[in-house]
Amino acid sequence: MSIKRLHTNARMSQSVIANGFVFLAGQVATDTAKNVAGQTQEILDKIDALLAESGSDKTKIVQATIWLADHQTFNEMNGVWDAWVPEGNAPARACVESALAFPPYTVEIGVIATV
Repeated sequence: MSIKRLHTNARMSQSVIANGFVFLAGQVATDTAKNVAGQTQEILDKIDALLAESGSDKTKIVQATIWLADHQTFNEMNGVWDAWVPEGNAPARACVESALAFPPYTVEIGVIATV
């Protein structure tokens, strides 16, 4: 089995392709001045780009994990998420409240997809 790592540094890879799957690192927004909806949209755009680069797309996501800094922003994040997920292709998903690595981040999303 071959393993291909994209956008790798000493700590992590943003994308790992192995055994017919692509595993994305948790994605966060670059512009932390945005609200939860804005950060969510930016993250989903990053996910789209990483999946495309890996030979996949959002219709092939099988699992997603979402971390929210504040559970009270659940509906705000879901408004963006629901508009992004292709009808009939919703992945298995978990969403939890968590203290994120840096306080300006309000949401982080990681996904696993097939290629």
